[in-house]
Amino acid sequence: MLTSLGLIFLLGLLMAAICQKIHLPRIIGMLFTGIILGPYVLNLLDASILNISSQLRQIALIIILLKAGLSLDLKDLKKVGRSAVMLSCVPATCELLAFVICAPMILNISRMDAAVMGAVLAAVSPAVVVPRMVHLMENGYGTEKSIPQMILAGASCDDIYVIVLFSTFVGMAQGGHVNALDFANIPVSILTGVLFGALVGWLLGQLFELLYRKGSYVRNSMKVIIIMGLAFLLMALETMLKEMVAFSGLLAVVSMACALKMQTPKEVAGRLSAKFGKLWLAAEVLVGAAVDIRYTMEAGLAAVGMILLALVFRSVGVTLCLLGTELGKKERLFCMIAYLPKATVQAAIGSVPLSMGLSCGKIVLSVAVLAILITAPLGALGMDATYRKLLENNTKPRQLS
Repeated sequence: MLTSLGLIFLLGLLMAAICQKIHLPRIIGMLFTGIILGPYVLNLLDASILNISSQLRQIALIIILLKAGLSLDLKDLKKVGRSAVMLSCVPATCELLAFVICAPMILNISRMDAAVMGAVLAAVSPAVVVPRMVHLMENGYGTEKSIPQMILAGASCDDIYVIVLFSTFVGMAQGGHVNALDFANIPVSILTGVLFGALVGWLLGQLFELLYRKGSYVRNSMKVIIIMGLAFLLMALETMLKEMVAFSGLLAVVSMACALKMQTPKEVAGRLSAKFGKLWLAAEVLVGAAVDIRYTMEAGLAAVGMILLALVFRSVGVTLCLLGTELGKKERLFCMIAYLPKATVQAAIGSVPLSMGLSCGKIVLSVAVLAILITAPLGALGMDATYRKLLENNTKPRQLS
């Protein structure tokens, strides 16, 4: 296992650096690292790594959501609260509808299989979007109208919404019937996740403050360990409460980080966010470790067409969310571009239907991997190339890192 981890980290960082040099998202380098080292090309990875790859990807997702929560300023979101809430569900719903309506005709699959596929594909990628929105906030692009804050909040909640829908549709596909209670559980899981996560974050902030007043200063490195431990417990709580009440562990993680940030001095919250950013550099190497390139080759042009059509539906959803706002045409265009990339969630759950033995598993994984390879560079390059032209700079710009 140690040899495999060494290869993953070193080759992954090398490939990421190459991609960054040519202005591609780092995660594309990570994906190719997984493909090259994986069992379907060089077969250099130990089986034990592949056996725990799903848990490793979940850890990566938790890290990026913690960073997102610590980067959000809820006060700024008051200007665009309605749009941020709508962005968390409307674009994903529009894309999901595209798959449910069109995929049976284009890909020759059942309506239920199309719903499962749509739930996998509908999430935007925090791995691509969050670091860029944080960069825009740090450099003052679009901050006067809270555009990066709005996109960051919407994208983070978008993932939670889609993952809850995915769990619902997979359960339906296994059971073979539609249960209205499954849909009723969606708002319940969101509400319980937000409230309990906020409570945990508030209590944690109070604990840090109490220790500080008593002269027992907690170092930021120790805070990171404590926050990570609580995030893991919140995720475990989702499984423990599954039979009693719907609860979103991922949303609780984001809510905890937001509540903690509200009680933490700005510079301390910034340092904590930076530390989670460094952890993400290691975690993102593991995202591509289980990608099976064989399925991508079998997806075909029909899958490419379906992905592009779904992106059109998604862009329409983003447009609907921004109606009635003070954003100009250029700023709305940037929001559409920012909502294109897919990577993290698709890498995390794309193989789940196949591992569960669902008949749609193979085609879902095919389209998921293909969507990552198409949309991650498209969205990342689009944001990097246009943010200076489409957004106003409200502070003195800094050099891109």
